[in-house]
Amino acid sequence: MEYFKKMRGTTQSPPRVGNAEVVWSWLGAFLGIALVGLVGAVFVDRLGQGLLIGSFGATAVLVYGAVRSPLAQPRNVLGGHVISAVIGVCAYQLFGDTVWLSAAVAVSTAIAAMHVTKTLHPPGGATALIAVIGGDSVHSLGYMYALLPVGFGAMVLLAVAVLVNNIPKNRRYPEFWF
Repeated sequence: MEYFKKMRGTTQSPPRVGNAEVVWSWLGAFLGIALVGLVGAVFVDRLGQGLLIGSFGATAVLVYGAVRSPLAQPRNVLGGHVISAVIGVCAYQLFGDTVWLSAAVAVSTAIAAMHVTKTLHPPGGATALIAVIGGDSVHSLGYMYALLPVGFGAMVLLAVAVLVNNIPKNRRYPEFWF
């Protein structure tokens, strides 16, 4: 019975953020994703490789919408994505023929590695999964996937976060670098 009681939660939902916070979150996310997409379209896509990956959408939520969260800090964003990408590629290369196993190994090992390295970033789990299920365009990159699109795209999102999140007086980013 105690097991089920824990599922009720212990606190109420946090209050809604103010309109200014909504606007700054929207602006940061728009500029960050647009810049990654634009750089990809102008420079990277010509190489036959995309720069936008799905997990960057979740990173945008954190670095522009939850700027004070430990999960949104630069160490976590860059480290979490890159470590997870490498692990995802390893998992695919080891177990690629069995997608369910490769995916499970990639995500679970990425979570463990992010914990150990103090780089926990939830979108990193998606980055590891994309390395497994991303198809030929991702698989052909091999370990380069960790650098481009993952590492470079994460750095662009971080640069925009540092610039935009420090414009309003009541916002500050990052809380810590390392």
